Amino acid sequence: MKPEENTEARSVIDTSKMSAGQRETLELTEAARATTRRSFGGDLFMGRLDVSSVHPYPLQSAEDAAAGQPFLDELESILANEVDSDRIDAEGEIPDALIARLAAIGAFGIKIPRDHGGLGLSQTNYCRAAQLLGSVDANLTALVSAHQSIGVPEPVKLFGNAKQKRTYLPRVAKGEISAFALTEVSVGSDPAQMETRAEPTPDGEHFILNGEKLWCTNGTKAGVIVVMARTPDETVDGRARRRITAFIVEMNTPGVEVVTRCHFMGLRALYNGVIRLTNVKLPRTAILGGEGRGLKVALTTLNTGRLTIPGACTGLMKRCLAYATEWSNEREQWGAPIGKHAAIAEKLSRIASETFACESMVMLTAALVDRDPAADIRIEAAMCKLWGTEAAWRAVDETLQIRGGRGYETAPSLAHRGETPMPIERMMRDCRINLIFEGSSEIMRLFLAREALDPHLKVAGAVLDSRLPFGKRAGAGLRAAGFYLSWYPGLLLPTGGAPAGVAAEFRPALDYVARTSRRLARTLFHAMATHGPKLERRQILLGRIVDIGTELFALSASALRADALLKQGDAKYAAGELEQIVSCIHGDARLRIDAAFRGLRNNHDLAHYQFAQDILAGGHRHFGVGIVAKAQAKKRNAAG
Repeated sequence: MKPEENTEARSVIDTSKMSAGQRETLELTEAARATTRRSFGGDLFMGRLDVSSVHPYPLQSAEDAAAGQPFLDELESILANEVDSDRIDAEGEIPDALIARLAAIGAFGIKIPRDHGGLGLSQTNYCRAAQLLGSVDANLTALVSAHQSIGVPEPVKLFGNAKQKRTYLPRVAKGEISAFALTEVSVGSDPAQMETRAEPTPDGEHFILNGEKLWCTNGTKAGVIVVMARTPDETVDGRARRRITAFIVEMNTPGVEVVTRCHFMGLRALYNGVIRLTNVKLPRTAILGGEGRGLKVALTTLNTGRLTIPGACTGLMKRCLAYATEWSNEREQWGAPIGKHAAIAEKLSRIASETFACESMVMLTAALVDRDPAADIRIEAAMCKLWGTEAAWRAVDETLQIRGGRGYETAPSLAHRGETPMPIERMMRDCRINLIFEGSSEIMRLFLAREALDPHLKVAGAVLDSRLPFGKRAGAGLRAAGFYLSWYPGLLLPTGGAPAGVAAEFRPALDYVARTSRRLARTLFHAMATHGPKLERRQILLGRIVDIGTELFALSASALRADALLKQGDAKYAAGELEQIVSCIHGDARLRIDAAFRGLRNNHDLAHYQFAQDILAGGHRHFGVGIVAKAQAKKRNAAG
């Protein structure tokens, strides 16, 4: 049996040396993981450039594009003519009339099936809509995205029963706003510590919810939300296991209260709030996906939901490129437009090439969903989210740098002085949250590291599991040895490479991916052999491995898409342009990958870790000298 085909649900990670909280969190998350299937992104960590599922690159079909174009044209018209983003930012409100206009064209039911009142469009068209929204206004992007990516539409579509779909999908498709309530004051990415409880009534027909949810996007404007809560534990192998259950909650239910609306550095019109649940009585029919399956609902929903953010980031990056290009041609310094100076030209090139790469990753993953709604895209979606949001942050940062003081100045102030009101300052404030929304970059790296290790854990995890008797560990060791004796030598051979039929212009990039993927697989195996069960604690090391794999995915998607566009004869690309784009993506990827490999061998990770622990323990108090500490203490005391 191949390692990726082993679907055993029980974690094979050794939890014996973990704290009770760490063990409970891991086991709860492992129980909710989807069945492991091979995926293009996951194969890169195993030394395989298997393009069978992505070559030829699945460009959007003419039929699917035509199906979405009328809606996208209407959306673009509204965004171009009816949205005043500076006013939305200043007032912290999206006009009700604008929300109504978006609802009227179906913007709140893009992927909801037509027989439930939605537009029934594809994931690809949904990502195109996100790109349009992201190019204009992040507040609108958040409203529309949080509603149907992680709000009621997606989880009900995926996990709802027939009655729930009939009841809720038509409502939210017409524009009734929805939200998703998971985070709590003390709980972010650690579901085992969730404090919101749902206790069954004596007759078992209802549940009573109590708790408080933090940062519920759209929560202050929603009519219906999905709430995650702990339900009574179940007993597995004589041990209690915590269960999390998803509930559909009407906001007008007695006991549901919006405590406050939260305000942030950016996204000034984000309808985000604290939701308090006090003795909220819900029928058992409000359970979504089955009792104890709430984390599965959340994790599965986030897979496709994560694609919306990098989709919107693509639109933001294209807007950045337009602003940066315009200014680089217009502004002159030292006798020439600043775009002629190498320092600025490099920034422009990088913004452009990374925009193409981000779009290539997102559209490839969206196409996999459209081809098979049950496709396992959790690795690809996480890579899109990680790489795309960090690339977008670099793009807006570089655009502000290119604009200089005019980038830092607000758009209304520029307009008041009679200059073009490019809203770079607002775009930067709004963009920063993307590295945190729906899984921070740090969480994405840990998530991808776990996925990269999964095939090895299926093969050799039992060998490292000190909970098992020696006999079972020895037997597992023999089976693992058999696998690695056949797998590892293949990583030393110059096999694979660009698939047949790929244009010569793009073969070097794909050949590089194949070679580097084998090197990455060897490196990961060596790290496992060196660190054993302690590897999961080497988060910086694993992060570098994840970054290498993610760069390979970005380069692969870009080269394969460029190849498909070249063969299609897309009129948007002049001769040589696609080769030029991929060449820049390839060069930058190599530089970042080389740095990551060097960092695996030569680093100061342990020194930095110990330094931080000493600071946390009260050491290095000299850093407190020279600042007005009393003023900060007064603020903390006032806040408390």
